Amino acid sequence: MDTSRQLHERDATGWRRGCYDDIQRTFRAPVVNWIFRTVMANEPAFTRYLWGQVKPVFETRAFARFSVEYRDAVLAAMDDSDRLPRYRPPEVELEPAAFRELRGQLATYDIVATRLAALFEVVDRGLHGDLDPTPAEGYAATAPFPDGLDRGRGLSPTLVDDPPAALDETVAAIRSFHGFEDGLPSIYRTLAQWPSCLERAWADLEPRFQSHGFEAAVEAVGELTDEFVDGLAHTPRLAPDDLAGRFDEATIADVQDLFRTFNTGPVETVLPALPVFAATVEAAGRRSLG
Repeated sequence: MDTSRQLHERDATGWRRGCYDDIQRTFRAPVVNWIFRTVMANEPAFTRYLWGQVKPVFETRAFARFSVEYRDAVLAAMDDSDRLPRYRPPEVELEPAAFRELRGQLATYDIVATRLAALFEVVDRGLHGDLDPTPAEGYAATAPFPDGLDRGRGLSPTLVDDPPAALDETVAAIRSFHGFEDGLPSIYRTLAQWPSCLERAWADLEPRFQSHGFEAAVEAVGELTDEFVDGLAHTPRLAPDDLAGRFDEATIADVQDLFRTFNTGPVETVLPALPVFAATVEAAGRRSLG
């Protein structure tokens, strides 16, 4: 699979555009993440099948509960010994309009963090024949996702291709922490639009990310994700035996490799970091269903 190829929203037409709109509506976020854009560009028929299989995962109250518990687990662990910093515009050297844009974009990352955590785990396990949940018995397992939760609170993220040279030291530290040899996760390419904010936030948060608190957060959300996936009321048909006859062996191997890559390694620290950055500008979402 050529991971440099993407089908962006502006170029999607017909059923592909419809699929993208459905992803955004279901995820409640104004973005189609890289993973979907890449798989759609390389294997459109598989993407259509995949979305049909996984969409129900995100439409239940059980997923809503998982999403707020994930966020709460991260922020509670990070705030346990010393409350996370909360910034106002002057503290990150931004004008109010720029700060509002920043908050809106970080809110979107806060929303998609939990969606991607569930997506990667479900699809990776499913594609390798390791998805055999015992359906949860409670009301939330099949009840609908609450109407108002996470709706309408994010802005479409914009990103820089190359962070300014003034951020070289910060970028190197970010790559080292998350384990990237090159490139940057989207959250940091977004923050790099506002260098003063990224420098300040990383200086304050790097020691927190290297602390036992963040290690506890990563462990906690891993357990929550496993618990949610193990109790799915709907089992997506993604095992190799399910795909045989629909897709050739090369396609199946490609998507297996892609989702295994994204469900291991740096993602284990990148996704839990997203609510943390949102919280620093009071853009994190709800932490309970109420």
